[in-house]
Amino acid sequence: MSAVTLDAARAAYPRLLALATLGAAMAAIAGALLAAADPGQGWRWLHWSGKPLATALIFVLAWRARPAQSPRYRRLILAGIACSLLGDVFLMLPGDLFVPGLVAFLCGHLCFIAAFLGDSRFGARPLLLLACLGYGAVNLYLLWDAIGAPLRVPVIVYVLVLACMGGQALVRARLFAQRSDAQAPAARLAAAGALMFLLSDSLLAWNRFHGAIPWSSLWVLSAYYLALWWIARSVQRVGTAIEAGAAQ
Repeated sequence: MSAVTLDAARAAYPRLLALATLGAAMAAIAGALLAAADPGQGWRWLHWSGKPLATALIFVLAWRARPAQSPRYRRLILAGIACSLLGDVFLMLPGDLFVPGLVAFLCGHLCFIAAFLGDSRFGARPLLLLACLGYGAVNLYLLWDAIGAPLRVPVIVYVLVLACMGGQALVRARLFAQRSDAQAPAARLAAAGALMFLLSDSLLAWNRFHGAIPWSSLWVLSAYYLALWWIARSVQRVGTAIEAGAAQ
């Protein structure tokens, strides 16, 4: 294969993957909205197929990023996305699998935290971490009476881990920016993704425990897929291209 053809394939690969992910995410959102409006028409299958497919495609994005920030960072981000995929399956299937889904996503956030700690100290900028913890605490306080007693401990643990994940992502991005690290843009992507995760899960919690939010699937899933996409994109070292399959 010529160098020109190979360069074209490398350039096209992330665009095609982005389009495929966008299509799967739109299918997941449309299926959820249509199923909520008309449960008897079988739209749920569109959601069931699109939701895990979009997450799986984001997993591929992180897996194929060359070169990565580090092998350790890639492995942990992939583990976090894989846990998110498992959580997707638990939360979308019939039956009350909220707690297994919560545990799967909690494990994913622990993986993301471990990835961010590879090149930054935990809570090195305490105000950023405290801001995320405060955000989680306020949401928990406002929703407390609506959360059933059996779910309160799991939800508290989840909120704590989620807020630490968001806070550490912000800490890492700030540290990279202050030392003018060449990988600061990638760290900002990870931080943006972490904040979108906070938003997505907040919307999900308010919709579940407080009351139905109009078009909730649109807002929750849009924020969720942006979160995973940006975190996956942070695996790629700045200034390099994602390799296409032909380059393997």
